[in-house]
Amino acid sequence: MSYLAGQLLVASPRLVDPNFARTVVVLLNHDEQGAMGLVVNRPTESPVADHLPEWGDRLVAPAVVFYGGPVEPSIAIGLRQSYDTSDGGTPVPGVGMVNLAEEEAEETQGGVRVYAGYAGWGAGQLEDEIEEESWIIVPGFATDVFSLSPDRLWAEVLGRQGGKIALLASMPIDPQLN
Repeated sequence: MSYLAGQLLVASPRLVDPNFARTVVVLLNHDEQGAMGLVVNRPTESPVADHLPEWGDRLVAPAVVFYGGPVEPSIAIGLRQSYDTSDGGTPVPGVGMVNLAEEEAEETQGGVRVYAGYAGWGAGQLEDEIEEESWIIVPGFATDVFSLSPDRLWAEVLGRQGGKIALLASMPIDPQLN
């Protein structure tokens, strides 16, 4: 399997783990040792300003902390919009990492989104989940990472794929209740 950093992992309807059901994960790192990504479509109710007030005027709406994944939920990870594709430390064009230290706020250009925690997989774990068809792999775009409608992102990403994959976007949360 080739490495998938920069791609989106879209949870298939069969993935019912509450940490990942109907999520879109941007994969920031993937190699023989494992993978790391951020869930980009789960905003919380917690305003970033309550935790990192110095970043308030640099945030992409909605200006809340996003659930990045179940691993280390007490750490904050920042992504920013970047128009310099050679910059940023992520494999997704137009997306850069940002140091959330207070002194960095004034220097940071572009809209920022803050995530609590991340999604992580050990060696071979993600590959097994992909083989089990828990994830659908699609190209990652900055517009997905910074979607202004994260609650609709799962269906939007699936819908633009076309064919059978697009049909999954209209699948009810619990088909047994249909």
